[in-house]
Amino acid sequence: MQNKALVSSRIRNTILGALSVLFISTGCINTDDINQFVNENSQEGLNVTVTEPIDRDYPDIKQDGTIKMITRYSSNTYFLHQGIEWGFEYELVRKFAQEHDLALEVVVVGPNENPYDLLNSGMGDLIAANYTITQEREQYVKFTRPYNLVDQVLVFSDEVEDPPQTIEKVAEHEIPITVRRNSSYYYRLQNLRDQGINLVTHQVPNTKDTESLLFEISNNKHPATVADDNIFSASNRYMQGLVKGPTIAKNDTIAWAIRKNASDLETELNRFLYKHFRFGKAGEEPKRSTFLNVLRKRYFESGQQIAEYYDPEMSSRKSGIISPYDDLIKEVADSAGVDWLLVASIAAQETKFNPNSKSWAGAVGLMQVMPRFSEVSNEEKLYDVETNVREGVRIIKEHLDHYSYMDSTNKWSFALATYNAGPGHIADARRLAIDQNKNPNEWENVEDALLKLMHRKYYKDARYGFTRGIETVRYVKEIKNRYNTYKSILTMSQDNKEDTGLGVMGLFN
Repeated sequence: MQNKALVSSRIRNTILGALSVLFISTGCINTDDINQFVNENSQEGLNVTVTEPIDRDYPDIKQDGTIKMITRYSSNTYFLHQGIEWGFEYELVRKFAQEHDLALEVVVVGPNENPYDLLNSGMGDLIAANYTITQEREQYVKFTRPYNLVDQVLVFSDEVEDPPQTIEKVAEHEIPITVRRNSSYYYRLQNLRDQGINLVTHQVPNTKDTESLLFEISNNKHPATVADDNIFSASNRYMQGLVKGPTIAKNDTIAWAIRKNASDLETELNRFLYKHFRFGKAGEEPKRSTFLNVLRKRYFESGQQIAEYYDPEMSSRKSGIISPYDDLIKEVADSAGVDWLLVASIAAQETKFNPNSKSWAGAVGLMQVMPRFSEVSNEEKLYDVETNVREGVRIIKEHLDHYSYMDSTNKWSFALATYNAGPGHIADARRLAIDQNKNPNEWENVEDALLKLMHRKYYKDARYGFTRGIETVRYVKEIKNRYNTYKSILTMSQDNKEDTGLGVMGLFN
């Protein structure tokens, strides 16, 4: 996966813990990338280089079993808190994935990466990042039906005296408005200038996003910017010094962006979104599903997890970059020669980092260790986090050693599958692959065999009988997808660690 990597060095229990929360949406800002500010007359626009989309539509996604969501790391799109994945966009796309029996891979836009290029080159299948439908964007992508309506509002620093409440007064006072060149806000400001309102605009690199600009406004780095009203409302709950100004655009439609040639995907996404968001009659509020209203309340109005995410003191006590157990997992995994991010990905998949978990099958603790496979005789001791992590790492290391003759990709796939389903079912699947004249050392062949072992025609002759192969296949996909996402976030944290000044929820900028 091209997304660069993730988390890393432990940032001891300092305020950096909040960093897990915020490399904020845009990812990191590379100093080589900043090029000062974009020239006022620049025509660089969206900077799209891949204009011909690849042929990949819903049937291809369904065959792969994974849909790839392109997004930014921010509090209203996608972020980690206590090792758990959150975000309005993430939860909405995940709902679609679950209903369509798909694994979800999150592709975090990194520095020097363009979301439209990632989409059209096939690195992702949809952009879910609170995007307004604009003519400029529609040159390169197609949009789904909307799932939200927002107003664009000016936001001032509280250092601005008597902030104007009309856009004409803003122009009269020559207050510079800071925006990104490729944002919908920039184009709205241009429209207002075309109407004769002589606004002063200040352009910043496209690596900036709305949330990070609001943070800079709150710290008086700029006098004004533009934000969607829902993002302002959420940010205003934890940022000090923001003052709401006049509305400059009403009822902008928010939608997902997809490739222009993905008509089947468009149909499936539109069917899904229609269940959750419909326009009302003229003058009426849109009709939203209960699920969508819950998400809106969680991310834009209230929510304990989000409140903790915003609280640097809480984060520093409870968080590493990925989870509350980063230091321990890294220490144990490193000593065993195992990639700690994959161990963290297993813990997230198994228990969402809950050390008190016990499954219906009797697996216990953070890593869901089965007592009968453990060298620890006292089951109660397996609820001790360190003991459980050491046992989990020991078991996964045994599986990795068993498949050590394979290349790294296959080795990890087989080890994860064995950790989930047990060695017996994986051995059955490999024997079935041999019976079908396929290489039993290639995961894609064994993956197919695991799915077949859900049908009596195949499992009646298997030594260990029926297995829920689809669960194991998805388990492997989701852990590997999560690993790639964790790597991306880690890279962002490393790229930002030498900057000064905490940004939104921990981002250094």
